[in-house]
Amino acid sequence: MMLQPGFYDVPTGHVATVVTHLEMRARPEPRPETDPGLTLRRVTAPDPDWYRALFRRVGGEDWLWFSRLEMPDADLAAILNDPRNHLYVPERDGEAVGLLELDLRQQGECELAFFGLAVDTIGTGAGRWMMNRAIEKAWAEPISRFHVHTCTMDHPAALDFYRRSGFAAIKRQIEIARDPRLTGTLPETAAPHIPILR
Repeated sequence: MMLQPGFYDVPTGHVATVVTHLEMRARPEPRPETDPGLTLRRVTAPDPDWYRALFRRVGGEDWLWFSRLEMPDADLAAILNDPRNHLYVPERDGEAVGLLELDLRQQGECELAFFGLAVDTIGTGAGRWMMNRAIEKAWAEPISRFHVHTCTMDHPAALDFYRRSGFAAIKRQIEIARDPRLTGTLPETAAPHIPILR
């Protein structure tokens, strides 16, 4: 169905976001970086509760990430235990301060499934450092496409950050979902910049 230009109502109790899909078809030159004092650790077969706590810390409270929080344990474990799904955490003094997930389950492609830092780590150079690692690891695999999507509920600088990193926008969509603050997935205090419509 082709939508006509104009305004469309979002149902009460829901949130709407504009999603931009981006891709790169060749490995770019790494961007200059500073050492943020982090190490990157690969985590295999993580406990779902540990993963959800990190997911919530990185994206739930501030940016309304909720997809993995609502996923049944068995479905989440199937993704996290898949050898073609690579989970990394940047750490400072042994504490996880971010999330980097590379999904290689589609032959010849890598999706930057999740990429984020705890709010107190943003602005320290950690994002560029982590993106350089993500690009290195993705293109070390036999792929011809590296892709990601971001949305208007994400950090306001996320889209430009991905474009500066070498991704090009290729598609835009509108996503409507139940507001996770009203389903109990996230506290009502999460993402206060996005109003709750009861």
